[in-house]
Amino acid sequence: MRFMKFAVLVVVMAVCSQGVAGRGKGMGAKAMGPLGVHPKNPRYFQNRATGEVVYLTGSHTWANLVDIGPTDPPGRFDFGACLEWMGKLNHNFIRLWTWELVTWNTKANRENKVHTAWPQPFARTGPGKALDGKAKFDLTKYDPAYFERLRRRIAAARDRGIYVSVMLFEGWGLQFSQGAWEGHPFNPKNNVNGIDGDLNKDGKGVEVHTLGNKAVTALQEAYVRKVIDTVNDLDNVLYEISNENHPASTAWQYHIIRYIKKYEKKKAKQHPVGMTFQYRGGSHEALLKSPADWISPNRDRGYRDSPPVADGRKVVLNDTDHLWGIGGNQAWVWKSFTRGHNPIFMDPYDGVVLGERFDSRWEPIRRSMGYTLKYARKMNLADMLPRSDLASTKFCLANSGKEYLVYNPSADSASFTVKLKAGKYKYEWLNPDNGKVVSTGAIEAKAGQRTFKAPFKGDAVLYIRSTGTQDTQSR
Repeated sequence: MRFMKFAVLVVVMAVCSQGVAGRGKGMGAKAMGPLGVHPKNPRYFQNRATGEVVYLTGSHTWANLVDIGPTDPPGRFDFGACLEWMGKLNHNFIRLWTWELVTWNTKANRENKVHTAWPQPFARTGPGKALDGKAKFDLTKYDPAYFERLRRRIAAARDRGIYVSVMLFEGWGLQFSQGAWEGHPFNPKNNVNGIDGDLNKDGKGVEVHTLGNKAVTALQEAYVRKVIDTVNDLDNVLYEISNENHPASTAWQYHIIRYIKKYEKKKAKQHPVGMTFQYRGGSHEALLKSPADWISPNRDRGYRDSPPVADGRKVVLNDTDHLWGIGGNQAWVWKSFTRGHNPIFMDPYDGVVLGERFDSRWEPIRRSMGYTLKYARKMNLADMLPRSDLASTKFCLANSGKEYLVYNPSADSASFTVKLKAGKYKYEWLNPDNGKVVSTGAIEAKAGQRTFKAPFKGDAVLYIRSTGTQDTQSR
């Protein structure tokens, strides 16, 4: 699917005074605060220190916490360079990956690589050798390299105004990577503690992500406490229980979510906890019924091509990882944004783990996420609701009479209508292919439908704000 010039995006915004705090400025460490679900508009988070609404968007890649690569030891991932790259794209969110296994065979990813992964949370002290020929894990001790790196990288992201989701467990690899169980710390041949997570003895060990073994659960809870103790004082933290775990993990994930919330109640700060889609065979209902604050769905219900309207039951981080694996397009970014979601991109980045190095096919996604963040900060997002009824395109964020954000796919007519209230408005057209404002102007509208047409071909953003609107948002 192409993604450069397939849609017209309209943002109809009421124009007001120049006082929207945070316009054009990235948030640094001083401006960030712990996030909570926004009490007025629960499609987004709120900075609990400042009260501002926070829309999250950005790229993430597999080796951004645990080094993963074809050598042993793997090459060190340059996290500083990654943050600088994200800053240039105006991204404010990164999903910080973990990897529970000591290797990653990418055959299941339709590639032919065998990667080594380091460091893991548990210390390799021995005595004795694990199946990979290195010292066995002691599951009661932790590798300082992992936790020191975790803290440093979250702090570095904070200093650039980037929020970080800390992935605690990883479920896809254990299910699908060849030789996965042989490289898991809870394999009895790999630890000195006599722990065997493979309850049914089928050689897969996926039961470690269930509540079937109390000793395993206790070790996982201790690890979660260690993570929280390491990063609780940092403002820019979110948690994710596990990437793409199997459906039988539902009760276990619910337990860990509740465990985090209970443990953090005793701490100075509390952070949002997320649950992402279970693969294969998970259900959207399992996400919605969870005690999680945020979720990431899969492609069911149209999350690829026509995301459903976010209803506010959960903050939705619409992640291409669970929709395509590696994939997506520019139109998907704007469709997600106008439907009240927070789009994030699974980025091949340097191509070391999977995909092509800095593949230009994904540049429209990367850039458009940054453009949506600029508009999210420009608008009074706390009052913006997905309102498909106000635009003929059906892709619309609006605070009726004050601000409107409308998206028009190229398959539709080049002209479209937006239902406005009577009033005076100013507007600008933005070309999301290059981020440039092409034209500006003013209109006086009667109540009812008004027709708009972009002054250029391809994707377009029309930004209109009522000249009588007063900003109430402090950002």
